[in-house]
Amino acid sequence: MIDACLFCGGDPREPDHAAHCDGRQGMVEASTDADFDGETYDRARDRERLHAQLSRVFRYMRDREWHTLENIAAGTGDPQASVSARLRDLRKEKFGAYRIARRYLADGLWEYRMEA
Repeated sequence: MIDACLFCGGDPREPDHAAHCDGRQGMVEASTDADFDGETYDRARDRERLHAQLSRVFRYMRDREWHTLENIAAGTGDPQASVSARLRDLRKEKFGAYRIARRYLADGLWEYRMEA
């Protein structure tokens, strides 16, 4: 069984995959060798868990709709603090340099959207 493209959901091995995907297919998949940052990051302990979170947040956000941290956390099963960290990771070059927009709603509440 092959892994579907995390961006479009298609088979990345198909010859015409690039024709129906935005050309960024494979960015998150290719980033699985990248390490996370942080003083407390321990590769042996944290790498697999954080990459799994990154993949879940990415798949949730690929609809390009606006979502609060609470919505994303409910949809992925990950804590809101982890979701927030993974959104920051998705902005980094080593994890795809995705544009994650944010907008303020009210009372300290923000929404996030992955842009093309």
